[in-house]
Amino acid sequence: MLGHNMTREELTAALRGRGVNPTRQRIEIAHAIFSRREHLSADQILALVNDRAAATSKATVYNTLNLFLEKRLLREVIVDPSKVFYDPNTEPHHHFYNVDTGELTDIDARDIRVTGLPELPQGMAAEGVDIIVRVRSSAG
Repeated sequence: MLGHNMTREELTAALRGRGVNPTRQRIEIAHAIFSRREHLSADQILALVNDRAAATSKATVYNTLNLFLEKRLLREVIVDPSKVFYDPNTEPHHHFYNVDTGELTDIDARDIRVTGLPELPQGMAAEGVDIIVRVRSSAG
């Protein structure tokens, strides 16, 4: 997992170490993601990158996010088909999703126990279990 206090030079080295060619745009995208340690949408990442640097296209952001997912630098958290977040925390954990605010927060994996999973299809191995607990304000 990349650290949130990394300089752009350290990010460049870390990307190279994961087999990612560190272009200027990829470094800026990585910095936007890993310096904040937040769950961000592609549009939020695009806005952060374009606030700091010359225009980066939406396609470049999506292509870079897909590359980072492939290299396991990020996790994709799909809270519903129209809301996808990119999570820089690749350690096992789960999430609370606040349906009122759209905020996604981490739940330590040690705080949840999953039992009774079905037998996996032959030749398959479990990659992980993702739990999203949807919450909303009880007031009102």
